[in-house]
Amino acid sequence: MEHIMNILIAKRSDVMRWRAPASLVEAAVCGAMGLPAGVLRTGRGQRRVAFARQLAMYLTHVGFGLTLTQVGACFERDRTTVRHACALVEDRRDQPAFDLAVSALETGLAHFAFGLQLSFASEAA
Repeated sequence: MEHIMNILIAKRSDVMRWRAPASLVEAAVCGAMGLPAGVLRTGRGQRRVAFARQLAMYLTHVGFGLTLTQVGACFERDRTTVRHACALVEDRRDQPAFDLAVSALETGLAHFAFGLQLSFASEAA
């Protein structure tokens, strides 16, 4: 029984580690699309909210390297839903304006995450 509890605790800590970049992406996408924070974790929602969630799942997968299963756990979705979201966003990246907007989000998230790492590293030293 203790072995099973240790596995559950380890998995819970993994999920918490995955949720950090997912929450960062969620906040960035909501800000960029003018949506209230937390709306991406509601049910299916409006078309605009569903697309914002798909974009956030894509950015979490591509930008932070989480697996489809990990992204699904963060957004309370199945890995096949994440795969579908990633395919939809990839298809839309053929549109130059959309691709530019997604690239800007990717770059901003990468700079922000890198800046946080530097900040915490200097505080720990």
